[in-house]
Amino acid sequence: MSNSQVVQKNSVVTNSNMALIDQFLKFLQFEKGLSKNTILAYRNDLIQYLSFIEKRGLNINNVTSNDISDFLWELKNNNLKSSSIYRKTSCIVQFHKFLIVEDVTHNDPIELLTRPKLYHKLPTVLTVEEVDKLLNFIPQKKVNDIRNKAMLELMYAAGLRVSEVINLKLEDLNLESRFIRIKGKGGKERIVPIGEKCVQAIKEWLNLRNKKFAKKLSLENRNYVFISKLARPISRVEFWSQMKNYVRQVGIQKNVSPHTLRHSFATHMLKYGADLRIVQELLGHSDISTTQIYTQVDRQQLKSVHKKYHPRG
Repeated sequence: MSNSQVVQKNSVVTNSNMALIDQFLKFLQFEKGLSKNTILAYRNDLIQYLSFIEKRGLNINNVTSNDISDFLWELKNNNLKSSSIYRKTSCIVQFHKFLIVEDVTHNDPIELLTRPKLYHKLPTVLTVEEVDKLLNFIPQKKVNDIRNKAMLELMYAAGLRVSEVINLKLEDLNLESRFIRIKGKGGKERIVPIGEKCVQAIKEWLNLRNKKFAKKLSLENRNYVFISKLARPISRVEFWSQMKNYVRQVGIQKNVSPHTLRHSFATHMLKYGADLRIVQELLGHSDISTTQIYTQVDRQQLKSVHKKYHPRG
């Protein structure tokens, strides 16, 4: 076995290190408001990492940046997904910063850390023209069309996750001021502005909703903005299926999902000059590095255009 020991899946750590992990996770839960799934993922990441350094006879007071790099390289050599390695790296960095701030240790192995270069799969993004083509295509003759038009306008206007749209309540809307309140991951709330076209689409849907469903809605479902023909909250599977049908009919060849409009929102905002921090806030990202991937998307598109149209591209 080489000096860079193989990262074990079934990792075990000492009680003292487990106590540090628990302290850090409580900090993330109560101070950062991260979701239960993220907390669980971070717990597993730290157990795996600390098990690795324990097997080297190290602890938080003498682990070095080289040791952490070896751990990350082992993950890459074992063909772990780039997204998972990225999450583990972020977790380790936050963990060591926490230990220093809390005066648990003065050792800082992060400062000189060399991270393996990771391949980030870029998200599918529609062009501005493709978004216009899609949103202008929806016929708005049927109840579902009018509702779906409002949902798609909202997803693109505010960069929302499909779950955020589906769970939107009437009290979250302020159409006169053109703002909506979103309850995102980990229970974190954010206020997002929306444009006039989006407001008009939502108003048209709400007028129809009140006429068609006012007497059918149960007490449990009456506050949901978007509902199905059965007067229940619409499912993401149902919405995705109908969206794919629109995409197919309009002739867009890309692999489009509801999240594609969120990706497109972020990319277009940055393309036209929005500050990265503002886009981070609008998307509800806790880490700005998550938002930065959209700058890569725009650069990739520029390269494609240059290669296609430049005489020596």
